[in-house]
Amino acid sequence: MRYVQIRAFHYVAIHGGFSLAAEALHLTQPAISDQVRRLEAENDVRLFDRNSKKVTLTADGHKLLEITRRMFEAEQDVVGFLSETRALSAGRLNIMADSAHHVLPVLSLFRQRYPEIFISLRVGNSETVLNSLHDYESDIGVLGEIPENQEYQSLTLSSSPIIAFAEENSPFVKKKKLSLADLASLPLVLREKGSKTRAKLEDVAASCGVSLKPTIEAEGREAVRAIVAAGGGVGIVSEAEFGSGDGLVKILITEKKLIMDEALVILRERKDSKLVDAFMSLAREIN
Repeated sequence: MRYVQIRAFHYVAIHGGFSLAAEALHLTQPAISDQVRRLEAENDVRLFDRNSKKVTLTADGHKLLEITRRMFEAEQDVVGFLSETRALSAGRLNIMADSAHHVLPVLSLFRQRYPEIFISLRVGNSETVLNSLHDYESDIGVLGEIPENQEYQSLTLSSSPIIAFAEENSPFVKKKKLSLADLASLPLVLREKGSKTRAKLEDVAASCGVSLKPTIEAEGREAVRAIVAAGGGVGIVSEAEFGSGDGLVKILITEKKLIMDEALVILRERKDSKLVDAFMSLAREIN
């Protein structure tokens, strides 16, 4: 049994497939498949159920994943410790955000204070952000809603109302304000399931007895914006993320409960990391 075999198993398990694991490790899919096959053959164990559509863990696979999670967490702790002994003069900080807009002021100040630190900033929906924290692929998450789970520690960056927006020449901009009932009758362009902005809108609407169903569902904020700019319907976004240009006009929503909090989120177990602590401290300074 070799380290590369365990690593291949772990990445297939957390990414849900051989091709995604290969992409994450910058290897070929046949190489990943061979490493997992050798691990299973050498130890006479079946770790995955394979069919044409998906790969799922067996009972033994689930048990091994619990162990490898701890193993790779420890590996990250070793890497982090060795990096931090250099007094923040080198290292890597991984950030996953549901919107990069909110974290840019902190990011700018961090770069000024610690120019030798390499920063990786990726964007995904809220579900992706939380998964990246759990899989130790990210050190810090930026989320549109603060998790209530005790395993997280958070710091609010900003609060912003949720608004609607439409193309400037569309008939939807005649009203300066819309109620939730008004939205129910409009062709809504919403983000994919997993978006906290969408979840907040639908939850508040449901509590008011209003059912909102999208006419178009698009993956990512920019896709929604492009569809709306082309006259495809009415989009939804937090006001802080609306921006300007593209011939779009914002429309206020009258429901006062539609407020999004944007926050930095970390796993509580990683709060003592020097890089994480330095970033969070700068965020507190700005706030």
